[in-house]
Amino acid sequence: MSPVSAMAIDGEHTGYKGVWIMMASMKQWLRIALLSSCMASAWAQPAAAKTPKPAQLSGLDSVLFYQILLGELNAQQGSPGAGFSIMLDAARKTRNSALFQRSVDIALQSRSGEAALQAAQTWKRELPSAVEPNRYILQILLALNRVDEAGQALTVSIHDLPLAEQASAIVSVPRIFSPLSDKQRAADVVEKALQRALGQSLTTASAWTTIGRMRRDADQTELAIQAALKARAADPLSPGPIVLSLSLMSSGDAGLKAMLDEAMQGQMLPELRLGYARTLIAGQQQSNALQQLTLLNNRHPDFAKAWLIRGLLAQDMGQMADAEQHLSRFLQLNAKNTEAEQQAGQAEALMALAQIAQRQGQLERASQWLSQVPQTADPVKLASRQADLLAQQGRMEEARLVLAQVKTSTPEQAKRKTLAQSQWLRENKQADAAYSLVQAALQLGAEDDDLVSELAMVTEKLKRFDEMERLLRQLINTRPQDPQAFNALGYSLADRNIRLDEARTLIEQAVKLAPQDPYIQDSLGWVAFRQGQWAQALQILQAAYKAKPDAEIAAHLGEVLSVMGQTQEAARIWREGLLLKADNETLQETLRRLNFKP
Repeated sequence: MSPVSAMAIDGEHTGYKGVWIMMASMKQWLRIALLSSCMASAWAQPAAAKTPKPAQLSGLDSVLFYQILLGELNAQQGSPGAGFSIMLDAARKTRNSALFQRSVDIALQSRSGEAALQAAQTWKRELPSAVEPNRYILQILLALNRVDEAGQALTVSIHDLPLAEQASAIVSVPRIFSPLSDKQRAADVVEKALQRALGQSLTTASAWTTIGRMRRDADQTELAIQAALKARAADPLSPGPIVLSLSLMSSGDAGLKAMLDEAMQGQMLPELRLGYARTLIAGQQQSNALQQLTLLNNRHPDFAKAWLIRGLLAQDMGQMADAEQHLSRFLQLNAKNTEAEQQAGQAEALMALAQIAQRQGQLERASQWLSQVPQTADPVKLASRQADLLAQQGRMEEARLVLAQVKTSTPEQAKRKTLAQSQWLRENKQADAAYSLVQAALQLGAEDDDLVSELAMVTEKLKRFDEMERLLRQLINTRPQDPQAFNALGYSLADRNIRLDEARTLIEQAVKLAPQDPYIQDSLGWVAFRQGQWAQALQILQAAYKAKPDAEIAAHLGEVLSVMGQTQEAARIWREGLLLKADNETLQETLRRLNFKP
């Protein structure tokens, strides 16, 4: 036998072997499909039903078996269109859900959305009581961007479910519609599709919550708020409306705030109360947040995350003894928890405790806290804390190297490393080096707003005010809803005592965007002082300092008090500022200029 003939026979044998393997696999697939069908039928029987008769597996004769096999062979060997047609014909003959589903899958794998839709619709037509084809029809229509038809399919899909299951299905709708780019159209279609659900007591709250989520994602905030309030009214015990409302709190809507305040008066899941406290913190409402956290600690003393947030908030409010106590309690409760989220919380607590010890001059204790930080901690954040501690010890070169040697694994981490290095350099009178570092990062890729913002702060340190103003105006154009660029430019003008009317306009715009931000309130008080409105400046700065005890705010408040003749009160505020951050540049400059000796 020639080598060529041997190769041909071997190849033929290999081909037959592949067919038999596939046939064996096909038999196994059919057994699994039929068994699944039988199990599903059995699951659907009432618990008290009589012993069912033996399942009628199917009328699968040899012809039909080979038809299915042929469909699989075509699908897997490069002819998915033929495989789809053969499989769909077999599904029609047997009225078997598993074969219909396989037909849809073959069409989807061959990227034929129309064929997949045809199979799913045939499946539903042949087996009207089947629920599974509804899901396929809905998702395929969305993939084909036939949004209005998808809305009609959504109505059918939900209505076909048992009433007790409809609410949970409705909750998943925003995720299903999330790939659509036209969010407003998606919200309109979903709201129309859920009209029947809105009229049923068991689904009203979930339907309004879903509509609210869709409206929120479409930036239709007012409609989202209305939906959240209706959902809460429909079911005061449902957590969904609360979660939605928390995500809308930044709107500052009074009705929404009143509803949440009322809801928090009663029993509330600890996670939801913690979410409310976090939202209050983000809105610079620290005192209200502290009340919620205190209530949460009292009612759920073993809920670790609440102690962490309360400790970090106390630190932010300058209540260092309380902060240390709460953070230590968190570490006790979290000692044996190895979950990633809790490990991240442990790192936050340890770094905060190190910072507290550092501010109290307990440098060795601060170092001990940092040595306990888990290796999974954010490398940039940990390096920043280590560098700050080393700098306070006078070990400047070591501090610089700690930041420079951080290994990053993502572009986002690399950017944050650059920002941390630049911040450290400008705070330690190395603004020229910071400028070169940020410029190099910007030249490596497209302009990044965070890097541009940092460069503006560096140029301010270098007194390159024209360049700083250009950068800040660039940020104002690219991020018109971000208050920080308005505030930074307005404060710079006020601090240099120039163009005060323009400075005030810029800062007032920042106030509109972030009315509770104490740093922006500090800028507003400072420009009022520069304009000679001392009484107004005093009122604004006192409120800002109460909301956020901070060394720079203390510097401004103390100067206003001093000019108004309240020298003893000014001295007290300045001493507090020194305790908060003795090396604050603004505070130190103010004390030198006014010849104050602590």
